[in-house]
Amino acid sequence: MRILFLGDVVGRTGREATAAALPCLRAELSVDLAVVNVENASHGFGCAPDMARALFEAGADVLTLGNHAWDRKELIAYIADTPRLIRPLNYPPGTPGAGSVVVDVPGGRRALVLNAMGRLFMEALDCPFRGTAEVLSRHRLGSTVHAIITDFHAEATSEKMAYAHSFDSQMSLIVGTHTHCPSADHQLLAGGTAFISDVGMCGDYDSVIGMSKQNAVTRFWRKMPGERLHPAEGESTVCGVFVETDDATGLARRIEPVRIGGRLSQAMPAA
Repeated sequence: MRILFLGDVVGRTGREATAAALPCLRAELSVDLAVVNVENASHGFGCAPDMARALFEAGADVLTLGNHAWDRKELIAYIADTPRLIRPLNYPPGTPGAGSVVVDVPGGRRALVLNAMGRLFMEALDCPFRGTAEVLSRHRLGSTVHAIITDFHAEATSEKMAYAHSFDSQMSLIVGTHTHCPSADHQLLAGGTAFISDVGMCGDYDSVIGMSKQNAVTRFWRKMPGERLHPAEGESTVCGVFVETDDATGLARRIEPVRIGGRLSQAMPAA
């Protein structure tokens, strides 16, 4: 299976760049499954239903969220009726939406996509490790599903690595999101799971993690609340990873970075 995962979409320019890039990436890389994190799509805070619909129409199969999941209140009703939009699975029971979804993939295959959120320097949620283990107890990689992908939305690199090693060999791909800075540690773990600490964002990198420089910098100088942060609106870099798996085992054969447009060095996997 050929999987594309794109990192946190930030603001209007991030949405537009992602929507423009998705059809081309799907065609050029013969993508079977495309997953996109959209928790910063609406002015950097949350995602509105119309934005989710536009990215589905552009070619996203599954959309994931994170700590800004509920910043746009109108998403609450939308997520209840949209199984392919998922939020972190370790929100308390009764939270709208679901933390995982099984989707059909071309060739009669199925893929399980999960979304979990870390707890170090983040909200005090339920345990993402135990929550993930509970979901995995109902599925078997290479048997009931042909691929398993997790978006682990977390601040601490140590927590992301510990999570990845905990579930190595049980998943096809574990992608870290949230910090908006692409890491250079994409790798195949010992058990065959592809992993990257942070996939980066789809946004303007002439910024402070996607937000306009002036207001963000001023907050650090003065340590006082100022104007509300808003996304930078220069040319965006679309950041992600491309993974190819073995359908027999569900484990990864390769993982390569994707970086298109904007200020960062470009990276495009060989088809």
